[in-house]
Amino acid sequence: MRIFVCILLLTSCLTAFSQKTPPVVTGAQRTEAYMSFLEGRRVGMLVNQTSVIAPGMHLVDSLLKRRVNIVKIFSPEHGFRGQADAGEKVNNSTDEKTGIPIISLYGKHRKADSTDLADVDVLVFDVQDVGTRFYTYISTLQELMESAAENHKPLIVLDRPNPNGFAVSGPVLDTAFRSFVGMQPIPIMHGMTVGEYAKMLNGEGWLSNKAQCDLTVITCQHYDRRLPFGYEITIPPSPNLRTMNAIHLYPGLCLLEGTAVSMGRGTDKPFEVYGHPSFPKNLYSFTPRSTPGAKSPVLKGSVCYGYDLSVPRKAMVAGVDLQYLLNAYKLFPDKDKFFNAFFNKLAGNAELQAQIKAGKSASAIYKSWQPGLKAFRKIRKKYLLYPDISKL
Repeated sequence: MRIFVCILLLTSCLTAFSQKTPPVVTGAQRTEAYMSFLEGRRVGMLVNQTSVIAPGMHLVDSLLKRRVNIVKIFSPEHGFRGQADAGEKVNNSTDEKTGIPIISLYGKHRKADSTDLADVDVLVFDVQDVGTRFYTYISTLQELMESAAENHKPLIVLDRPNPNGFAVSGPVLDTAFRSFVGMQPIPIMHGMTVGEYAKMLNGEGWLSNKAQCDLTVITCQHYDRRLPFGYEITIPPSPNLRTMNAIHLYPGLCLLEGTAVSMGRGTDKPFEVYGHPSFPKNLYSFTPRSTPGAKSPVLKGSVCYGYDLSVPRKAMVAGVDLQYLLNAYKLFPDKDKFFNAFFNKLAGNAELQAQIKAGKSASAIYKSWQPGLKAFRKIRKKYLLYPDISKL
């Protein structure tokens, strides 16, 4: 079984590459490519703190300066400013800076309805995603596409690179386990941008009632997913993904949210540490506390013993890294209390939990994913807008 390991390039190599390759231009930065869709129309925008086109310049502010008539802002999980906890319900509000009403699509009201869209002529989606099935921005994208289709509103997706786009990995979701952290039969790491994924939702008839959204994708320029770890996010896409290291660890480490183990929420290194009070006391220690973006973290106030993954590494697994999950299960004394009800939703099936309980190795689990991944890659290929990674 092939385990896909990409050696991190030396700093000098990365510097040389950056000197030869033009910087990525996001869809949002290509203003002239989409202004004609917005001029003279009432615009609704699904955006958050990542929707910037230059340091300190938010897309909303930029378009208002160009006299675009933005009538409404829709916000995903974590809110318009990106400060709410994971899973925290966000209420409607008004943006203090612009006076534009903000409609939360992460709370009791998850889908824009006809009332929300009555005064909107065109919708714009511009949010930085991290390329995993359970990161909820692509679920919000799907529901916005469904709202747009049902209410006959065109949608413009301003594309951004996928910082985990260098791999297609993980179990493909069994649709019996559909939830807001996994709505479609895709693997944990799908290797697509939000623009490509939007095209897949339309093309595969995956929207509600097989609706078709009037979709336009404004592509990035100079984006190449073939360079492992080659795109760096400068604004945290959510409160607990603060570093590129955390973003690269996230596809594997997030599975621990379906267990009794802490993965560092409520510390200075969320998604860069993991541990539990019952682990050996000679390991790295940390104590979760209430912090912005993690008001009530798992194991709050308890000293946890585990591992610090923030230290520099010579290599990273280019895919869903199971070593932390398997190690945590091995160390946890009461195996019957390790998993919680959330785990199968994150995994997208019941099989992964059963494989771990049965003592399957990482390589055996990886091998079991391959038929599903092969079929998914065939579907995925139809919707790609940028050079693909080499076949893994």
